Amino acid sequence: MLLRRRDLLRLAGSAVALPGISTQARAQAYPVHPIKLLVGFPPGGQVDIIARIVAQWLSIELGQSVVVENRPGAGGSLGAEAVVKAPPDGYTLFFAASSNAVNASLMKNLSYDFVRDVAPVAPINRINLVIDANPSFPAANVAELIAQAKANPGKIAMASPSLGTPPYLAVELFKMMAGVDVVHVPYAGEGQMVTDLLGGQVKVGVDGISAVIGQIKTGKLRALALTTATRIDELPGVPTVADTLPGFEASGFSGIVAPKHTPAAIIDKLATAVRAIQADDKFKARLSELGVTELSMSPAEFGKFIADETEKWRKVVQFAELKPQ
Repeated sequence: MLLRRRDLLRLAGSAVALPGISTQARAQAYPVHPIKLLVGFPPGGQVDIIARIVAQWLSIELGQSVVVENRPGAGGSLGAEAVVKAPPDGYTLFFAASSNAVNASLMKNLSYDFVRDVAPVAPINRINLVIDANPSFPAANVAELIAQAKANPGKIAMASPSLGTPPYLAVELFKMMAGVDVVHVPYAGEGQMVTDLLGGQVKVGVDGISAVIGQIKTGKLRALALTTATRIDELPGVPTVADTLPGFEASGFSGIVAPKHTPAAIIDKLATAVRAIQADDKFKARLSELGVTELSMSPAEFGKFIADETEKWRKVVQFAELKPQ
């Protein structure tokens, strides 16, 4: 029997509506199986430590496992590339860090534009940095470090976790503002760097406080100075670099992003879950123990923040005359 034109139009309209209904239903049911949270650095560093804590709390809040998967390499850019290429279904997320903003101007031939190609979900924290040293290193503060470096040009090695990270740029900024010639030794990850600092293979470096606060408090490492603009409660006796070099400031951030085109309902569900764990006093206390500062924004605000950070670090790279690699 032939269908009337009105019936055909009604059926066609229903067919068009089905995909939208299906997408909405999937978003409401999300998550129905474990979520991968990619980390662009090896285990043991500050970004990895915070990511694992967040994954644990998110698992409880979402009622589904959130599993950290390390994708180290190229200052966090390999992990970012993996999430950019992942299906936009909310089951592959990325624990972004400042290095992803820095890489836009410090790395050649990236296959993606981080600002354009991810969907921001929520920031987690600001990353406080510290200049620390093996106790055998003769300098006890920034002024003495500068004096040692000037007395021994080209002989003191200063480590950082990886190309493109805030600690990496902090070392370069320190070299420039202090007018010293030190050998910059970037590691593949923070864990190995801390191991070598403890063993004395390298004497001084810059890293995230979370990776070393325990060793600093037990005296296994010595904190020379914080790179942040102000002192922090967790290390109350440690001065800032700016106390000796006015105007010096370097810090970072970390947070969660998803592949571009992830449904807004899934982004909102994840952002709501993050806000819930950030409101928990126990979560706040855990971050405080690690020497990091909580950072909370909406997805839209976080997107603007990432864009602003990308531009800020671009200016630092140009100011330090670092060449893209």
